[in-house]
Amino acid sequence: MSARLARNYLGEALLSAGEITEEQLQEALRYQKESEQNGRKNMLGKILIDLGYTTEEAVTRAVAQKSGVPFRSLEENPPDPGTGALLDPQAARRYQALPVEFENNVLVVAMANPSDIVAIDDLRLITGYDVKPVMAPDSELQAALERFNQSSLGVKEEPAEDDEAEELTADELAEGPAVQLANQILSQAVRSQASDVHIEPQETSMRVRFRIDGVLHEIMHQKRRLHPSLVSRIKVMANMDIAERRAPQDGRITLKIENKTVDVRVATLPSAFGEKITMRLLDRSARLITLEELGFPPRELERYKKLMKTPYGFLLVTGPTGSGKSTTLYATLSELNQVEKHIITVEDPIEYRLEGINQVQVNPKAGLTFATGLRSILRNDPDIIMIGEVRDHETARIAVESALTGHMVLSTLHTNDAAGAVTRLGDMGIEPYLTSSSLLGVLAQRLARVLCNNCKIPEQMTRQEVLNSAPEFPFEPHEETITLYRPGGCLQCNGTGYRGRVGVYELLEISEDIKNLTLNRHSAGEIKQKAIEEGMVTLQKDGLNKVKQGKTSLEEIMRVIA
Repeated sequence: MSARLARNYLGEALLSAGEITEEQLQEALRYQKESEQNGRKNMLGKILIDLGYTTEEAVTRAVAQKSGVPFRSLEENPPDPGTGALLDPQAARRYQALPVEFENNVLVVAMANPSDIVAIDDLRLITGYDVKPVMAPDSELQAALERFNQSSLGVKEEPAEDDEAEELTADELAEGPAVQLANQILSQAVRSQASDVHIEPQETSMRVRFRIDGVLHEIMHQKRRLHPSLVSRIKVMANMDIAERRAPQDGRITLKIENKTVDVRVATLPSAFGEKITMRLLDRSARLITLEELGFPPRELERYKKLMKTPYGFLLVTGPTGSGKSTTLYATLSELNQVEKHIITVEDPIEYRLEGINQVQVNPKAGLTFATGLRSILRNDPDIIMIGEVRDHETARIAVESALTGHMVLSTLHTNDAAGAVTRLGDMGIEPYLTSSSLLGVLAQRLARVLCNNCKIPEQMTRQEVLNSAPEFPFEPHEETITLYRPGGCLQCNGTGYRGRVGVYELLEISEDIKNLTLNRHSAGEIKQKAIEEGMVTLQKDGLNKVKQGKTSLEEIMRVIA
């Protein structure tokens, strides 16, 4: 392209957009002409970028306008992972093209050269869709192609600890798209720090959702025809019966993904349109979080540590599924783990392996339940016992009696608040005198998403505006306005406005007055009221304190604490 043509197409576009000045353009054209005379060929756009007169994005926008194709930033609008299965990494590199999304059943493809008609025709044949090219900055496209290549090739199936790696048959190896899609889903889930993956067949499509920071996000839609082979592939990986489609199954996969060892618990469930798959991801190589990092208020942390270091008694952690109860118990065990303490756990499943602690996996098929495991544990001279969950009368009774006979017992229970755990034990058939004698305290908790520090938005609010949404908000007497924060959305938090989670806590200590209320079978409401009078900070109050500190948003606390 001559200097004059370059000026006409690119230079004039950048001038019109106010990206460069006439003097800067003339200097870049002179530099380009000199380099051509010296046998080098430099594009005008690259020269302008190297000289610092404009940005790669501005040049790409101008070239896209010249070519008559839309511009797309892959940082601001990342590719939909669901489109990746349509193109293998070799073809993506060959054509310098990456599928990014669907628009009305047309495949949108980011391309380095959107004017390459031959490449567009080839992509149409390979994917089976009409193709709409868009232009992205070259650095973003190359980075996205590299990530795409790694996600397709970065999953290595590891043998389970006591099993050998299983050889796949020729038919299984031939299922290329299913293998690639399974690898892509698992790689993306690990990179996104998802706790669960849901693969759900619909009437005409297949939906994949990730649970990230406790909230489900739709990640991709795929053609329904891919679903059976994807299910078969995951069943093979999890050592499940691929011929059985009418009954639920459970399995386990151990994977090596991007230098991380990940345990994947797999569960299938027959549904109207095929088998739904749920996968729970546990990063075995992740560092175990400490009590200090969980988000305890300082006063509550001090009180909780005092309770957990009591020589014997029953300490409960309560909350709904997914509220972080197991994480709190693991952090507690890590702090209690000393040479002079004999610690045994019975869990279903063992989520993290702790050095120096004897962990027992529940196995109902072999007759090893929480209750039978707990009986066996007591014959092994433990100092501290952790029971994954109190589910029935038998387990609750053995736990209470163990606490009364000189053992420290830790466990979880499903209740909405701390006071509810006291009455729940009564509902399970535990006599009030046993509960009041053995129970040391109850920690109720939730997990709230933390605002992304990169994009959280300050918002000035009046006292009345806040009190309309949260009547118990902890205002100081002199405060008439306050700055709270709401979620924004950026590349670092995948556009959600949140990144990570923090615990919200309510610690009920069993005082003499609360023991008397328990003995006389008072309601959970009366026990809670007495605890508040004694200084207990409720879940809602702790959550609102974290809103005031700028850690999370008012909307998030209202979501997690009903």
